[in-house]
Amino acid sequence: MRAVAEAMAGTGVPLAIVPSGTGNLLARNLGLPLTVPEAMIRAALGDFHHPIDIGWAVLTRENGDTNEHAFVVLAGIGLDADMIANTRSDLKKSVGWVAYVDGAARSLPKAKPFRIVYQLDESRLHSTKVQSVLFANCGTLPAGISLIPSASIADGLMDVAIIQPSGPFGWIGVWRKIWWDNSVLRRSRAGRLVLQRRGKSASVRYLRGQTAEAAATGPTPIELDGDEFGVAVRIHCRIAPDALLLALPEGHPVDSL
Repeated sequence: MRAVAEAMAGTGVPLAIVPSGTGNLLARNLGLPLTVPEAMIRAALGDFHHPIDIGWAVLTRENGDTNEHAFVVLAGIGLDADMIANTRSDLKKSVGWVAYVDGAARSLPKAKPFRIVYQLDESRLHSTKVQSVLFANCGTLPAGISLIPSASIADGLMDVAIIQPSGPFGWIGVWRKIWWDNSVLRRSRAGRLVLQRRGKSASVRYLRGQTAEAAATGPTPIELDGDEFGVAVRIHCRIAPDALLLALPEGHPVDSL
């Protein structure tokens, strides 16, 4: 999906998505039918099209070489990329996206925070220790988990999540923020009031802009839309608004994208 989107970005040729992957993250964020391939095949032959944003990431390797690739859901540096590298392909075929839980279990015991310098748009540089930095074009994961609830695939902006738990108990704060706060409480008026009174989480920070970059002190794993991209010392991401034209089912709601 990522590679096809990279090739078709900016062409004006509509892309139809028939979900058949492990996580189907782009299809989930778009609200496409996941179990009715006929609906998307009809959409491919129809006339209802809508543009979405696409992300581009420039990766700088340790030797100074650079290359640029697209992403439609999110790019990441750090632990999330290591988790994907540790996910077994045979398990993905048998249990689908649940295999990523196994990858997380393999990565978390040896996870160590690393120092980065990061910048959003033209703001000043910041230095901090993190476990992972995520650059998101949209923010929903499988099982209805809302990683970044404010992320929109059609707003011309990129949402950045800085994951920085403090010690082992900090991971409880990360899980509470992503699963309980974002995916449960935020869906009700009463829950949103609770979140307003509680304040911000120290384990997960959210930022937003058109460009963002992070530089690590050494080679660090990189992933784009769940694809491994080796290690890099720097990642610079930008959003290209309305760069990918999608073929959608007739009347598919687009206001919520």
